[in-house]
Amino acid sequence: MTPAARIAAVADLLDQILDGEPAEKVLTSWARRSRFAGSKDRAAVRDLVFDALRCRRSFAALGGSDTGRGLMLGTVVAAGTDPATVFTGEGHAPAPLTDQEVAQLAENAGRSMADAVASDMPDWLWSELEASLEADTRAVCDTLKTRAPVFLRVNLRKTNRAAAQAALSEDGIKTTPHANVDTALEVTEGARRIAQSRAYTDGLVELQDAASQAVAAALPLRDGMSVLDFCAGGGGKTLAMAGLAKASFTAHDANPGRLKDLPARASRAGIKVTVAQAPKGTHDLVLCDVPCSGSGSWRRSPEGKWTLTPEALTRLNATQDAILDQSAPLVAEQGTLAYVTCSILRMENQMRAQAFLDRHPEWEQTSENAWLPGPDGDGFYLALFSRR
Repeated sequence: MTPAARIAAVADLLDQILDGEPAEKVLTSWARRSRFAGSKDRAAVRDLVFDALRCRRSFAALGGSDTGRGLMLGTVVAAGTDPATVFTGEGHAPAPLTDQEVAQLAENAGRSMADAVASDMPDWLWSELEASLEADTRAVCDTLKTRAPVFLRVNLRKTNRAAAQAALSEDGIKTTPHANVDTALEVTEGARRIAQSRAYTDGLVELQDAASQAVAAALPLRDGMSVLDFCAGGGGKTLAMAGLAKASFTAHDANPGRLKDLPARASRAGIKVTVAQAPKGTHDLVLCDVPCSGSGSWRRSPEGKWTLTPEALTRLNATQDAILDQSAPLVAEQGTLAYVTCSILRMENQMRAQAFLDRHPEWEQTSENAWLPGPDGDGFYLALFSRR
C-alpha cells in the first residue's frame, strides 16, 4: 500500500469507529478482509488509527471536521505535509480536496485552539483535569497524545534482569533497564517479536507497564503473608506481587471470565495462585485495583477519553466505594488494604480515599503515591489503609 492508500483506508476505518465500533474490532476485521496488506501496512494503519484517536479534537480542528476524512486531513496538516499532495484521487489515494475543504484548511491555518481542543480532551473533562493536575495539566495531556512505551516485567522467581535481557536479545528484542523499577525493561526494538520469544514463552518476562510494576513494588509485601487480589482482572498485578515475595496468593474478580488465562500464566511463571469466586477468611494484604476511567493509560486506549461521560464517572465512583466497603472486612487485624487506580483524576483517587475514611473512621491512611503518565510509564494512584 502507498502512504496515500493507507490514509484512505484509515479514513474509512475511523468513520466506523466514530459510529461506535470498537477500534480493535474494526482493525481486526479490516486485516482479515485485506489480504493485500502486508505486516508493515497493517502496523502503519494501526498506528494512524490510534494517533488520530489520541489527537481527535486537534486533528478535527485542523482538518475541518470530526470525520474519518477530517481526521486524516488533520493528520497530514499536523505532519507539515501539503494535503493536496496526498488527497489526489489517483490510484487508491483519497479523493481530491473540494473547494470548501481548501477554504476551510486555509482558514484553520491561522486559528488558535482552545486549551481543551489543543490538549485533545472533552470540554467537561478539562476542568476536572485542571483541578486534579494543576500546573501539570497541559504536560500530562500532551503526553497522552503520544504513543506509550512498551515495558516488560522480569520474573525474579526465574531469572534476573541482565539474564532476561540476554535471552530477549537472542530473539532480536532490544531492551534497556528502567532507572527506577528494578523489574522493568523498556523495549526499544523488536516489540512485535515478544510473544514468540523464548524469554516470554518460558515465563522469564511478562508485558506490564513500568508504573504498574512500581505499584506492586510499593506494596508492603513479605514472605509468608496471605495476599488477596480482590479485583484481579487478568491477574497481572497478582503475578507481579508473586514475583516479589514467596507468599500465599489468591485472585478474585467479579467477572470470573477475566481470570481464565491466569492459571496458565502462573504456571508459565512458576508461581502458585488460587483463583477464588468467593474469597474467604482474612488476609494480610488485600489489593483493590478497582475499575476506573483508565485516564492514566489513555495513550494505550485513547477511545476511553471520548466515551467517558460525567454520568459514567459518577457510576465508577460508586463502584469504587462499594469495592472498598466489600473488601475491608477481608483484611486481617494488622493487615493492609491497598486501593489502586490507573487514573489521574482526583474524583477516583484522593476523593475516594477520603470518602472511605469518612465512612470508616476506624481506618486510617498510612501512605499515598501517584504516578503521572510519562516516559517512565502510565498514570497510577495508590493509597494504603490500616485499622487504627
